[in-house]
Amino acid sequence: MNIAEMPRDPAQRWEWIKYQLRIHGCAPAELARQLAVTDRAIRAVKQAPYPRIERAIAERLGVEPIELWPERWNPDGTPHRQRPNRAESFPRNGSKDSRYVPVSHRKTGTEA
Repeated sequence: MNIAEMPRDPAQRWEWIKYQLRIHGCAPAELARQLAVTDRAIRAVKQAPYPRIERAIAERLGVEPIELWPERWNPDGTPHRQRPNRAESFPRNGSKDSRYVPVSHRKTGTEA
C-alpha cells in the first residue's frame, strides 16, 4: 500500500480507504462486527472524527491514523479534539445510572 497515492478529497479518500480495507481482507462491515459497533459507526468516520474507529482502520492498514486523516490528528499522535474532555467510549459497566430500562415490544401471551 502506497500512502502517497491516497486522494486528498475526503469523499475519494474514504473510497480509497474502503478499497484498502478490502485488499487487506477486512471489509468495513467485518471491521464493525469485530469492534462490536454498527456499520453506521464505521461510515461516520467519513464525515466526522471518530478516534477509536480511525485507530482501528489505521491498524488494519498498517499505518498511523495521522497518515490517513492528517487534519484530525496532532503531530504527537493524539486526536485533535474540539471537545477535549469527551470520552472516546461510553462506559458499559453499568457505573452510570441512565435510568434506561429495556421494554419488550413483543407480546408473549403472559400479559393480562
